[in-house]
Amino acid sequence: MSNEVIGAFPEPPPVPPGRRSFRPGRRWLWWLVAAVTAVVLVAGGTVAGAYVRLTGNVKHVEVAAEDLGRRPAKVATSAMNVLIVGSDQRNGKNARYGRVAGERTDTIMLAHISPKRDNAMVISFPRDSMVQLPACRARQGLPGQQPHLGMINESFNSGGITCTWKTVESLTGIHIDHFVKVDFTGFKDMVDAVGGVEICVPEAIDDKKALLHLAAGRQNLGGEQALGYVRARYSLGDGSDIGRIQRQQMFIASMVKKVMSGETLTDPARLFGFLDAATKSVTTDPGLTPGVMKDLATSAEGLAAGQIHFITTPWRYSLVHPGRVEWVEPQSGKLFRIVATDRAIAGSGVKGGQSRVPRSKIQVEVRNGTMRSGLATGVAVQLEERGYHVARIGDAPHKPYPATTIAYSPNGTAKAPTLSRDLITSSPKPVSWATTGRLILTIGDDWKGLKPLPRNDNESLKGFDATHDSCTGA
Repeated sequence: MSNEVIGAFPEPPPVPPGRRSFRPGRRWLWWLVAAVTAVVLVAGGTVAGAYVRLTGNVKHVEVAAEDLGRRPAKVATSAMNVLIVGSDQRNGKNARYGRVAGERTDTIMLAHISPKRDNAMVISFPRDSMVQLPACRARQGLPGQQPHLGMINESFNSGGITCTWKTVESLTGIHIDHFVKVDFTGFKDMVDAVGGVEICVPEAIDDKKALLHLAAGRQNLGGEQALGYVRARYSLGDGSDIGRIQRQQMFIASMVKKVMSGETLTDPARLFGFLDAATKSVTTDPGLTPGVMKDLATSAEGLAAGQIHFITTPWRYSLVHPGRVEWVEPQSGKLFRIVATDRAIAGSGVKGGQSRVPRSKIQVEVRNGTMRSGLATGVAVQLEERGYHVARIGDAPHKPYPATTIAYSPNGTAKAPTLSRDLITSSPKPVSWATTGRLILTIGDDWKGLKPLPRNDNESLKGFDATHDSCTGA
């Protein structure tokens, strides 16, 4: 890859080779939605038995205080922080996805629900994050963990959910109140229970590894297809694990809208089916009792999809540990302090009262219009590090292109300036042949890279809300 590519950081390595994907553990939403809708079930005098059945579905695992050690103080006392992990256990109904002994988690998230229950933030921690792991004792047949620098998902393999809980608290300084663990099969059942989830497929997908075959266009995915979609990696986007996180977040945003819509909430059978599937799939700490859920449901009844924000911990590819990622400071620390103290995220630093579409809501197709091999891949990595969604990487239909261009349809008019401001040289132009909100960045011979990010740039903390449309990027 050419050394001429310039960005906020030294030129990154190629998109790291694939290991197993982030599992569809974005199933934290059963908990949030159950909290919002459980009151509907409880309120009806004729469905007391249904409530008992739902609460009886949930399994519990004790997390001992002595195993967590010295913990962060609970600053926002009325807020609730819930650790969510996606369990990849390849036995029983999950054996068709590959026989691998034991249980592991490639999905680690933290849901923060505000004291007034009027908004929620969900932070994703990339599974390949190189972090300082704490000591965890051996327990229940697991070997335990010695303090060392390693990938964040090692903690679950070494000490189970207790060690993961301790690891996230030690890294973020956020006091965790409860945990939820969900498995593969439950995800499929939840999708089926709400009648499927609509997504946009820009191009046809034929992925044998993910057992996924879809035509281009808007599609309503059933459970089996949804599982393949959120697990797929190499056939979609830029093939990176980060790209898959972004796609999973968009899928769950669509699912949140479906679950919180009148189509679900006003249909008792569909609502019960969703909650039944969800509660059968989860394991929680004993403290997350039906009473706690009911109290949360009562106070969060007015929470709308637009108040649920998805954020990935600010990251960059590691130059020291190829194929891994590191958290970017000071942005990561700022995000964790915001959650710990329940403060609003400040503006992105745009001056003069200007507003612009955030990077997290922009999909970009990167085309190499030069003869420099690998240039599009390097640029895609840098765009991902800034929060853009890279939808595709490839070559321009003709080479060479003298000038770098950003092509867009009318749906992309508001987004082009955001990308243009990040590039040292570019020429945005509307085109008639583009039909979606995706921006098409064609790298020309005049390419000089991305502008350095100012230290006060907070856009990586913005995330996107559950009204996000994965087809238009809006």
